[in-house]
Amino acid sequence: MTRILLFIAVVAGLLFGAAEPVDVQARRLSQEPILSPRPGWAEFGLFNPTAIKAGAKTILLFRAQDKKQTSRIGYAESSDGLHFTVRPEPVLSPEAPYEANGGVEDPRVVEIEGTYYLTYTGYDTHSAQLCLAVSNDLIHWQRKGVILPAYRGTWNTQWTKSGAIVTERINGKWWMYYLGTRTDPDGKARDYMGVASSPDLSHWTDATQSPVLGRRPGSFDSRVMEPGPPPFLTDRGILLLYNGADDHLVYSTGWVLFDRKDPTRVIARARQPFLKPALPWELKGNVPNVIFLEGAVVLRSDRDRLLLTGYYGAADKYIGTVNLEVATRSQ
Repeated sequence: MTRILLFIAVVAGLLFGAAEPVDVQARRLSQEPILSPRPGWAEFGLFNPTAIKAGAKTILLFRAQDKKQTSRIGYAESSDGLHFTVRPEPVLSPEAPYEANGGVEDPRVVEIEGTYYLTYTGYDTHSAQLCLAVSNDLIHWQRKGVILPAYRGTWNTQWTKSGAIVTERINGKWWMYYLGTRTDPDGKARDYMGVASSPDLSHWTDATQSPVLGRRPGSFDSRVMEPGPPPFLTDRGILLLYNGADDHLVYSTGWVLFDRKDPTRVIARARQPFLKPALPWELKGNVPNVIFLEGAVVLRSDRDRLLLTGYYGAADKYIGTVNLEVATRSQ
């Protein structure tokens, strides 16, 4: 009987594909943007938010662009996670030389031991570099500078962006997934995901000699593999929701599961995205065909199930929200 069941399982896997260890069900909570451009420093776009709970409130830190397309980071808060009030002034504006003229972009925030750590992209119109700032209140930020300089990685030969920090030490170190760009042997520049480690959350170095995710030609992430919200620690491993772009630069969202004892080792990776552009304001905007999930807050967490509210940028212009039910299963 055991051999018969094993044979049936093998045949089913060959015919239908083995069940993936992570299942994500997405349901949009609004058919319209929850935040849109507004006059002034967010006139051109208001998008790509990170999210965090602060007491009973949900806080979004988002990227905003003025009519010159200079980026700043704004602040919005909500009591219900759906209706947000935007602070009149940005909480982070370009001031450092590595931010001049281009601005500060695409934040991700975590709280560790009472301090908020904000990773963001500093863009001076020539180079994009992964930067860090810290805060005690999510409004007043102290810059810590560039943490992964462009052009100086073990494998990335161009820009660095999108730092997603794991909120617990593993093997005595802190870990962060990020995007780096390199020129492939065919002469084309592509964006890959890397992983870096740190002894103190301030000084970071590459943890591998090559990208942590390999390229999959023909897939939804054949051109870009970029971290989304900060990772979730589950019993099955380190779960990272990430944004992929195909060769037509259509952006959608999938997942990857890393070994909890070895953050450089991939356990499994989504074959298909769980969220992709569909609504008119996701398909058309400043950059068409983009869903970019960057923020998520946990509503409920069980041993093998997460209920999240996700927040995403749409077409580099708007912010949308989605309910995510995440189930993990053993292989």
